[in-house]
Amino acid sequence: MLLPSEVLPDLIAYQCDAWERMILFWDTLRVRADNMLEHERLGLPPLLDFRSETILDARTFERPANYALLRIVEAEAAEAACCVDEEKPPVVVLDPRAGHGPGIGGFKRESEVGMALKEGHPVYFIIFFPEPCRGQTLADVLHALRRFVEAVSLRHPGKPPVLYGNCQAGWAVTLLSADCQGFVGPAVLNGSPLSYWAGEAGVNPMRIAAGFLGGAWIAHLLADLGDGRFDGAWLVQNFENLKPEGVWEKYANLYVQVDSERERFLSFERWWNGFYFLGREEILSIVENLFIGNQLEQGHFRICAGCNADLRRIRNPLVIFASYGDNITPPHQALGWIPVVYRDTAELKAAGQRIVYLTNPHVGHLGIFVSAGVARFEHRAILESLGDLEALDPGLYEMKIDNPTGDPCCRKPHYAVRFEPREVGALRFAYQRGPFEQVEAVSDAIEALYRSFVSPWVQAFANPWSAELAKWLHPMRTSRYLLSASFSPWMHGVAAMAEVIRANRRPLEDDHPGLVAERALVARVTNLLEEFRKRRDQVQENLFNRLYGGEA
Repeated sequence: MLLPSEVLPDLIAYQCDAWERMILFWDTLRVRADNMLEHERLGLPPLLDFRSETILDARTFERPANYALLRIVEAEAAEAACCVDEEKPPVVVLDPRAGHGPGIGGFKRESEVGMALKEGHPVYFIIFFPEPCRGQTLADVLHALRRFVEAVSLRHPGKPPVLYGNCQAGWAVTLLSADCQGFVGPAVLNGSPLSYWAGEAGVNPMRIAAGFLGGAWIAHLLADLGDGRFDGAWLVQNFENLKPEGVWEKYANLYVQVDSERERFLSFERWWNGFYFLGREEILSIVENLFIGNQLEQGHFRICAGCNADLRRIRNPLVIFASYGDNITPPHQALGWIPVVYRDTAELKAAGQRIVYLTNPHVGHLGIFVSAGVARFEHRAILESLGDLEALDPGLYEMKIDNPTGDPCCRKPHYAVRFEPREVGALRFAYQRGPFEQVEAVSDAIEALYRSFVSPWVQAFANPWSAELAKWLHPMRTSRYLLSASFSPWMHGVAAMAEVIRANRRPLEDDHPGLVAERALVARVTNLLEEFRKRRDQVQENLFNRLYGGEA
């Protein structure tokens, strides 16, 4: 039994360390708030960690859209042109329009952009601006993207560009692939949902959310209240609500490891808290056709008058990268469209198509785009294997990477890639369509009523002042910027104390009893929140089944 005289020094040392970390924790949140406000003042520029030049700005097109095509001109403090292998095709990276601004594909050196540059590819990046053009439609966006791809193709004759689509940008890449035959090379879809109704009951709750909200009308209402703009902060809030233990872990890890986590946290949060807007017509088209209607895989996605998206028109090879640790775009949604479009492997081969998929066992949704280890290994392996991919016979393949060293930075021949033939039928994930079709019908009915009788009144009363007020009162913003010294003057005191603490900081050893107990407490809270989330999702699943019948 330890005597008080033996325990007391450790206890005092832990309390001092915990107090110092608390001050540094709140000071980090202050800096995050200041960064957020400064980013807003600058106009929310894309957070690319590479110098670039603008090639085309779609805001100047006859049918304007808030998109632009950039060429990356700097790599590792050198001109990108010096590193380019003229024999390699250009890579075009598209980031998701899912609430945040662009940059996740290249906001640090070890990223998709960074890996493509290191492999010698000319790299282009498609960005979008914080404000949509007035009346901008999804068709306008797709027409702009088509012009971008054509422009890149013309700049590199005989080398069709490799398209890299992250998350929601993945369906844009598939539409471009179907629409730009001959202009595009292999397309890489990273964590990209194309089969929106698919998923595992109790594990992927996003696909049933519309059943509780009544469908698309809520997005329409929010866009009306925003004076024709839908605030991306609502989408980001949905992401955070999806996995509460992840939010807890983010802040808990910052507190526990504030000395080492501060800069990484601030770097990521600068992107995470940069909320962009979508136009009313855009968000409604996305919600109605994709999230609720699941129209893309069925060939019913109407792009414009007389033009429906048909994934059967895709002839360029596809690489699909998904993860079983991704609860936003599980493999069910990334791969489930294949047996819908192609009845069997023979039909896929008859179409002359090559589809390769690669899965990760554990990385989360954002890790597919953000993780340095994934960028250094899986994305580099994909780029290094493009020649082998295009040489494959038509069919479905699983890409397997053998890396005996376990080092994500190793290069061939220390790791090997092989493509194992697979059957289309093996990707047919079972789920009942009936309940989702009922949700779609309910959504269409409520949306028709809202559009006819409510929307005109909401639009009549909404104005730029009310929209700006709603923007700055959104909880995703207030929970951040109110910790800025601009709004909370006492945070100046926190900043002063943090400066003194950092100058004299002596962190405890990792094996200190206080820190061991603290980490155990954090883990217990994480487990409790995870259990709560699982029970919540199961309750929602059961309620969904009761409301719409069947087993989702």
